[in-house]
Amino acid sequence: MEESITKKDTLIKRYGFTEADFEQIKTHGIALDKIESELLLFQSGIPKINIEKPATINDGIVKLDIDEFQFFAAKFDNIKSNLKLKKFVPASGAATRMFNFLIEFLNEFDHENETINAYINRKKDKNLPVFLAGIEKFPFYEEVKTKLKKLYSDYYSLERNEKTYLFIKSMLNPNHFDFANKPKGALAFHKYFTHISTPIEEHLNECVFYASSNSVSYLHFTVSENHESLFKNIITQVKDEVENKSGTITHVSFSYQHKSTDTIAVEHKNKPFRRENGQLVFRPGGHGALINNLNELDADVIFIKNIDNVIQNHINEITLYKKGLAGIMIDLQQQIFQILTDIDNQNITENDIANIISFMTKELNILVMDDFHKYTLDNKIDFIKNKLNRPIRICGMVKNEGELGGGPFWVRNLKGNLTLQIVESSQIDINNFEQAEVLKKATHFNPVDLVCAIKNYKGEKFNLLQFVDSNTGFIVHKKSSGKDLKGYELPGLWNGAMAKWISVFVEVPLVTFNPVKTVNDLLKPAHQPQYEN
Repeated sequence: MEESITKKDTLIKRYGFTEADFEQIKTHGIALDKIESELLLFQSGIPKINIEKPATINDGIVKLDIDEFQFFAAKFDNIKSNLKLKKFVPASGAATRMFNFLIEFLNEFDHENETINAYINRKKDKNLPVFLAGIEKFPFYEEVKTKLKKLYSDYYSLERNEKTYLFIKSMLNPNHFDFANKPKGALAFHKYFTHISTPIEEHLNECVFYASSNSVSYLHFTVSENHESLFKNIITQVKDEVENKSGTITHVSFSYQHKSTDTIAVEHKNKPFRRENGQLVFRPGGHGALINNLNELDADVIFIKNIDNVIQNHINEITLYKKGLAGIMIDLQQQIFQILTDIDNQNITENDIANIISFMTKELNILVMDDFHKYTLDNKIDFIKNKLNRPIRICGMVKNEGELGGGPFWVRNLKGNLTLQIVESSQIDINNFEQAEVLKKATHFNPVDLVCAIKNYKGEKFNLLQFVDSNTGFIVHKKSSGKDLKGYELPGLWNGAMAKWISVFVEVPLVTFNPVKTVNDLLKPAHQPQYEN
């Protein structure tokens, strides 16, 4: 109570908080010390990540041939009947960014006085021509066209320019399809002979291929609260068919991003940002907040994959590599558990240390300090137990083909230790020549293709919040009601939120990575029917 009062007094004196503010904070379920630490972060800033070198093949990234992947996939298949498996799909938020260039078109196109080609030339728009050239290949094309024919009795007599304009307008109109405000998971992604499929259905399909055991699978979506009913409606429509076809029962569950993980916003002088009515502004903490959702799951093996990374073709290849990653994790976990059990049973001698350290260094990317050999046996064992008794993640990495986003790097932390991390480009000081040069040398990209183990060698769940590097969040610049504000985003789910996990990176082929960042990505072969290829 004393500490709580002290925090409250500090927030009143330093930042001008009122009783109404404290009521608002209480409603959000946010601790006062969290508010204070975030306000201090805005003042001190968040240091950039110090990348030492990119992770490359044989230096942080494992490269396996097809036979080795098949070996590990078989290892996983042989043991999975004893395991509870779950697939975790971050699916919060709307698909607005998918349609940004079309939103801009509707806002800036002079419908009365210019043609679409004139707009394209005026804006030097490279995305709209691609969209128009492939418009009939989009899975939603027929549905939108049918709607337009009902809305406009003279549709067939309209000029092509007008038809195109109305098509895009109907796609985004809140009273028609409202695609930009729907979640990605609910959008039409793939056209089959018999139906149009959404990412929700594709994840259900994938789940039974590689995340099922004993004819049961578990699929968990993190969703925005206002989208849950839409997800449930789609699942109700397709779940029976998926189950009947696969012979697998799928249990689907949902969770929301906790309101208590929202973060306070500030204005340019780092004072709390307030609305016109005087209320504080809180913003969602970013996907790093989902470590809380992941922490609440109960499973032996958890597959993590983004909502938009689904594919229409090559499901057998996808399955092989997902199972392969799981098999690698099981293999390493068995060795780790044996070492930790031997420690508990006092079966570790000085003669065993060299082999254990070799395993940790070569297989788990855990480096030891130069003077480790000077430690006493007890200190060596304590070090080993501390480093090995952690959650594990095996991360698929694809060759860098120019995709924006995070990648694998060797990072020098604040204590001077070198660790293997997934780093976002926004965490790097690109104005620093040396850091920019290291970034340029990156050979691989993080496709968010993870297989995780969140239980220890005694079968107990880890508290995942203990393995977050809180120094790796983000300060972002946004607007609210036309005014500039600064927001704080928590350490990313596969970045700082998993920074202290055991991390192993494995190269996987590009076929496993097919995200839909813009609507035009749906025109790529991975998202087009095979019969049209």
